[in-house]
This record gives sequence, structure tokens and C-alpha cells, in this order.
Amino acid sequence: MSVKKLPFTRDDLERIASRFPTPFHIYDEKTIRGNVRELVRAFAWNEGFKEYFAVKATPNPFILKIMKGEGCGTDCSSLPELLLSEKAGIVGHDIMFTSNDTPAAEYVKARELDAIINLDDISHIPFLERHAGIPDTISVRYNPGKLREGSFIMGSPENAKYGFTREQVLRGLSQLSQKGARRFGLHTFIVSNELNPDCFVTTADMLFDLALEIQEKLGLRVEFVNISGGIGIPYRPEQEKVDLARVGDGIREKYEAKIRKGGLHPVSIFTECGRAMTGPAGFLVSRVLHKKEIYKTHIGVDACMANLMRPGMYGAYHHITVAGKEDRAPDHVYDVTGSLCESIDRFAVDRPLPEIEIGDLVVIHDTGAHGHAMGFNYNGKLRSSELLLRQDGQVVQIRRPETVADYFATLDFNDLGSFRA
Repeated sequence: MSVKKLPFTRDDLERIASRFPTPFHIYDEKTIRGNVRELVRAFAWNEGFKEYFAVKATPNPFILKIMKGEGCGTDCSSLPELLLSEKAGIVGHDIMFTSNDTPAAEYVKARELDAIINLDDISHIPFLERHAGIPDTISVRYNPGKLREGSFIMGSPENAKYGFTREQVLRGLSQLSQKGARRFGLHTFIVSNELNPDCFVTTADMLFDLALEIQEKLGLRVEFVNISGGIGIPYRPEQEKVDLARVGDGIREKYEAKIRKGGLHPVSIFTECGRAMTGPAGFLVSRVLHKKEIYKTHIGVDACMANLMRPGMYGAYHHITVAGKEDRAPDHVYDVTGSLCESIDRFAVDRPLPEIEIGDLVVIHDTGAHGHAMGFNYNGKLRSSELLLRQDGQVVQIRRPETVADYFATLDFNDLGSFRA
């Protein structure tokens, strides 16, 4: 079981809320650094190991600076993510650019930054050559189709829009070699939020087999294997955290049996974890505004689905703590809801919790990845601030809350008066 604890007390939160009004996302730096170091230890046997943090999980330059300080690169999938990495001082081969349906301008920027480009489709080879040129180092994204099962969020690989078929990997790498590429990598992304550690060992084993096939059939050496991310976190208290040491040891065993024995050593192992690094380190803090008694009891808070989409979108579970009532019995049953004009705007349904009163602070756990990042403005809702709890206990704002002026910023009111309906 995982223990759901807070890195702050109710009094701490009240002091923070007096400076930064609720709702807000707050991230614990100590937990983030600890998660990264645990992953690095698990792969310490691989000299070239590198974690490329998935920017999409928590796209904030302060978080990226923490990652850079821990020796991580970034996994980017868009122009703004490339620019965020650049602003955080992360450039060159410390960026893995993995995108799909990619505009030419994004390839141009990736080449300008000397990022490692991870191609999603064989048709992108001539497209990249025409618009940005073929780099010396390049990677291709493999889709195993029926050979592997996907996950609830990702779906079946055969139905996914991502990646090359096995035959296309061989044909594509041959084309890239002929066009001047000299260093090659393999990548795959099959699962999301997976808690079975053996799944990642199987993924690495699959890529090792493909690397050996590439050597045999093309005479090309694969220099790095990116097993991607997808490592899940225990959102529910009864779930177990992924044993990263077990993952690392399992992959090492496959590496020795195939890569070293097959004469491909050394091959660097890359990961691009997002959720596993920052997810457990984040909390959405919200104030109780209303208590509605109809067919069931609804606790209305000042956050809504625009601040955290996952429960409404996926029916995902996020643990909830009522600050200051951690030791009280969960002897009441509530729906915890937001103010969006959508019936799915609920953080919890029929959730046993301690008695809740108007004015209480509720803390929604595990929002450090795919939380604020998935925010939106439907219903004119404004996205909240992001805060960082530093290791010394200081709390700093790393993103201010949106304002109505922000919401209106892309509208042109100047010509509205002359517009004829």
C-alpha cells in the first residue's frame, strides 16, 4: 500500500493561502528530486543512462530547472516545449524531440537546438530532409502492433497513430543512413500509467531484439534505446508503487543476455518519465464554498475540472485529504464537485471522508503531472497558480493565476463597435 501524506500542515496551508489564494497547485521539490534520484540509481549500471523528463507532464521552467540540476534532459513534442527547454538552459542532445504530425517549423527549431529528433513516421524522412536537413544523430519510433498490448489510456498499439512498423523501421533506417545519418536510436511508447514493473522489462527486451535485427540486416549499430515513460503512480492508497530497482535489474539482465552477448555493447538506456517524477509531488489545494444537500451531499469547492481534468475525463481516482482532519474517521460520504456547467465536473463520487464544513481546505493528491498542464478555459474558467515548496520550506509562486485580461487577450474588441450583426 502507498501512504498518502502531506508535506505541510493545515496551518501551513492557511499561511500559504493568505499569500496565494486558492485554488492552486503546489509541488514539493524534495519529492521531485527524490523520485529522479531513485530512477537514476535503478539504472546506474548503464553508463549512458539518461532521463528525458516529459515536459508535457508539468510544463514549467522552474520544474525543468530542477530536472536539469539532477542531470535530466527533456522530452519535447511541440515548439513551445522546445522553447521552454531552451529558456531553462536545456539544449543540444539533452533534448529528445518526439512529435507527430509535425509542422516544418518545429523540425527547424529542433535542428537549431541540435535536439535528438525521434521520427514518428517514415514519410517524415523526406519532409525533414526538405525543411531542416537530416542530422547526424537520429531516432525512430517503433510501433509493435499486434505483438504488444497497450493500456487503457494509450489503447492498442495496432490502433495507435504513433510510430513505424517493424518493416518501416528497417527501411527507414536504411534511408536515413544513405542520407547521411551516422548515429541511431530506437524508441517506443506503448503504455501509460502502468504499475506492472515487468511491462517495462518486456519493452526493453523487445527493443534489444530489434537492435540486434538492425545490426544483422542493415549493418547499422543502435547506440541508444529509449524505453519511453508510462511508469505509473499509485493514485489509490491500496496500490503499490512501481519498484524501479526491479525494473532496472530486469532490464540489466536482458541487456547482458542480448546486447552484450550480441556484440552491441555499449548501448545507452534512455527514459522519458513525467508522471513518475512529478505526479506524487503535486497537490491541488481548494477551499470549500458550498455544501449542497439533495439526493446526495455535494461539497462545492473553488477548483473545478478546468484545474484538474483527469477525474472527469477518465473517471480517474485522486485521493483527497481534508486538511487538519487527517486523523478523523471517514464517516461521511460526499461528491466533491466544481462549478463548471458539466455534470462530470467531480473530483470524487461517493467518497468516504471526514465531516466537511464550509471553509475547509481540501487537498487533492498526485496532481503534479497532467494536472495544471491539462487545464482549459471552458465556461470562462481561469487557470490557477502554480507554487513550489522549496527544500528549505520556502514557498514561491512559479506561475501566477490567469486573469480575465488573459482570457480576453486574444480577442479584438477594438473593431467590435463597427461590426454589423
